[in-house]
Amino acid sequence: MERASREIWAKRVERWKDSGLTAKEFAAELDVSAASLTFWKWKLKRQRSETTAPTRRTRRPRKRDEQVAQFLQLVPAMPTRAAGPLEVVLVSGVIIRVAQDFDDATLIRLVAALGGH
Repeated sequence: MERASREIWAKRVERWKDSGLTAKEFAAELDVSAASLTFWKWKLKRQRSETTAPTRRTRRPRKRDEQVAQFLQLVPAMPTRAAGPLEVVLVSGVIIRVAQDFDDATLIRLVAALGGH
């Protein structure tokens, strides 16, 4: 038995939808399996949604030494009136506790070394 093309299956699926019959009933009339009929219905629907779906923007690869701006939330470790220790919570959940007299450059290097995540 020769394999049917995509176009043939698309026509079969359309006729099946219009028929009001179950997959088993319609497949029996065509002498094909109900599983093949339902598979092609799924596959054709999936292909239509892929062609009409908006395309995703792809990221350009970053150069090794390229810096990427990321925002980190700084919150006091303990509620105090005076400026006190800080906690840096990275997206990954890593918490960096920062002393009151921290060195900016060291903190920046540490966050970069952790990937900023």
